[in-house]
Amino acid sequence: MITDIYSRCTLCPRECGADRYNGRGFCGESAEIRIARAELHQWEEPCLSPEGRSGTVFFSGCQLGCVFCQNYELSAEHKGFVLTERQLADTFLRLRDMGAENIDLVTPTHFVPSIIKALDLVKDRLDLPVIYNCGGYEKPETLAMLRGYVDIFLPDMKYMDSGLSGRFSRAPDYFARFGEALKKMLDIAGKPRYDENGRLLGGVIVRHLVLPGCRHDSEALIKWLGENFPTDSFLVSLMSQFTPVYKSAEYGLGRRTVTFEYESAVKALESAGFDGFVQERSSAEVEYIPIFYDHLYYDLSNT
Repeated sequence: MITDIYSRCTLCPRECGADRYNGRGFCGESAEIRIARAELHQWEEPCLSPEGRSGTVFFSGCQLGCVFCQNYELSAEHKGFVLTERQLADTFLRLRDMGAENIDLVTPTHFVPSIIKALDLVKDRLDLPVIYNCGGYEKPETLAMLRGYVDIFLPDMKYMDSGLSGRFSRAPDYFARFGEALKKMLDIAGKPRYDENGRLLGGVIVRHLVLPGCRHDSEALIKWLGENFPTDSFLVSLMSQFTPVYKSAEYGLGRRTVTFEYESAVKALESAGFDGFVQERSSAEVEYIPIFYDHLYYDLSNT
């Protein structure tokens, strides 16, 4: 059974081998599903939710633990509440009934076996694209389990420089892992495809957050994409929303990304030739960070 992976967990590149039935892995989570929020979210890329209703489920814990994480309450402090597989499935139906345009799974890697079981419970009633919204630090073997379950992959592309990834995410192998994962995501999801209203039904969107003081790394990453993938392979979403929260200041990231740094990345993206999205500078505000919960705050009785 796929959930047996939890007994010696190797779902992410950390391969910590933890028995998550009797303890917690590097991600900080046990085998119990925990989420911190499940609501409609209006800030995803326009092609994901043209009407601003992405059905977003935020999972607790993370295999990266970036020092600048905006969602540090759940990724590092492990805020959240426990759901059964049945309750997670009913949560998907609740979002559908609220008018969600997709099911957006945020930081889901360490719960993949449970997510698959929950989707199996409602796959005959959930006619929505499923999005795998992750940090890009993934194993191809885990991603392969998602074939037939996930329609859209939404990975972050954080760093090329191993010094940066080691310092900010304790993952000096990040770039190599990201490259392997992106190839598997493209193999599973294929090129972008849309419905008649311009909503993305399948494919990959590569996100990149421009960090303060790291513009050369951003330029190198985008150049690498252009040199290694056809421009119609995926969309690229360039983000300016860096906000110095959590441990950012302790690691030299105590300011926002300045216009010059962001425009350097925009120019690199234009040169590479990918279609996609360029985020407005006004998005770098703490008001855009969601509220997270440590108890089941919604009603599942009507699902």
